[in-house]
Amino acid sequence: MFATHRHRSLLHLNALTFSQSLKPNPLFLPFSLHFSTNTSDSPSFAVSYLIHNFGFSPLLANKLCSTYRVKFKTAQNPDSVLTFFRNQGFSDSQLRDTIAKAPWLLSCNPLKRVLPKFQFFLSKGASNSDIVNLVSKNPLLLSSSLENQIVPAYEFVYRFLKSHKNTIACARGNPSFFGHIYMPRNIKLLIENGVTDSNIATLLQLWSRAFKLRTTDTLKVVEELKDMGFNPKQTIFAVAMAAKASLSKARWKEKVDAFKKWGWSDQDVMEAFRRQPHCMLTSIDKINLVMDFWVNELGWDALAIVKRPRVLGASLERRIKPRASVLQYLLNKGLLKKNASLTYPFVVVDTMFLDKYVKRFKEESSYLLNLYEEKLNLAHARDKTSMS
Repeated sequence: MFATHRHRSLLHLNALTFSQSLKPNPLFLPFSLHFSTNTSDSPSFAVSYLIHNFGFSPLLANKLCSTYRVKFKTAQNPDSVLTFFRNQGFSDSQLRDTIAKAPWLLSCNPLKRVLPKFQFFLSKGASNSDIVNLVSKNPLLLSSSLENQIVPAYEFVYRFLKSHKNTIACARGNPSFFGHIYMPRNIKLLIENGVTDSNIATLLQLWSRAFKLRTTDTLKVVEELKDMGFNPKQTIFAVAMAAKASLSKARWKEKVDAFKKWGWSDQDVMEAFRRQPHCMLTSIDKINLVMDFWVNELGWDALAIVKRPRVLGASLERRIKPRASVLQYLLNKGLLKKNASLTYPFVVVDTMFLDKYVKRFKEESSYLLNLYEEKLNLAHARDKTSMS
């Protein structure tokens, strides 16, 4: 079924002709009807074409033509380019975004410059809509060499993701990926430093921005993580790498300061990061919301979270508040040991929480379940209200 669909797509691409004219629409004016006879050698024709077909301001149109040295004497070739992209399913807004980023496309031969790249991704299982989204987000991909950049990068990524579906998803989610010069260098550097293929695959799928660092910066991050005790062969290394690669020095300091506001020291922040690196990817707003509830409403020690920073990743409304209501009742009734962990109940799965903190207290279980579900239902009601 898929092969037949892909074959038809390829036939459709190969059978393209450029004799048809563009249909008038509100965003793209039928420019060729008015300007196709212009044969001026000056860039004014290209500027006018951009203004009338895409609604660009004269200032932007002039800048694009000057920056990318866009020149054409008639509307014949740019019209054929737009027809080509329309036939692939590009919408008016996608075409406008694409040309705004790569106006040089209007001067190219799409059969030679673009078609082979479309065919390559189709042959790997990409749909037409995948390609449209990929190109409209980053049309600079079309300036990359198919043989020297796109194919080698694709095959390199495929080695780690082990499926065309995952590799296409990686390309779709990170449109600049296959033309980025640092990607293969950084992957090789990670391999040389003992990072496992599974960790590289995790980074590719979830945090591919880590591969856009300069190679020297990547090496610095890897060495820093090793010095902190992270093992490149363990899964947690990928999360730590993502956190360090995603945050600038200034942003990292802001996160540290956010924790210190609640009484943590620099050493506490580092300990929490070593235990659960994802805590540094938590937004400052979320950090403050959880800490405010934990300290000011529950009256608990903020340092308790240092030992189990996974609490910060839990939903405040759907997990922390409902479970906290149960724990407060148990504490007030003296049903929990004084040295019982206050953080553990927030990181276990729902069934384990109910078994350990609700059902085990036979005489109180009915009340505790109602208390828990009341808070949970309130959270769901808020979610529905915010979505409506």
